[in-house]
Amino acid sequence: MKNSPICTLAIGTLIATTAVAQVHPERPTWKYEKCYGIAAAGHNDCFFSGNSCAGTVATDREAAAWVYVPKGTCERIVGGSPEPPAGQDSRR
Repeated sequence: MKNSPICTLAIGTLIATTAVAQVHPERPTWKYEKCYGIAAAGHNDCFFSGNSCAGTVATDREAAAWVYVPKGTCERIVGGSPEPPAGQDSRR
């Protein structure tokens, strides 16, 4: 059976899309902490119960979305919390 170029392109696109959808950024090399509730839409650093990967949060300041910040700065950011909201898993 011969693969058509369109079929090959479709499979390649599916594989590329799947690979992009699983973005998990590396932890910083500097001293960091997770800061919840300050991420802008599309700029969270990793997954939480409402989404599956980095850069996918749909709204600004989603309480469960987090970003890496230098250690000791989260509580100085308005709306920031170093702890996840109640019921959220803080693994990773």
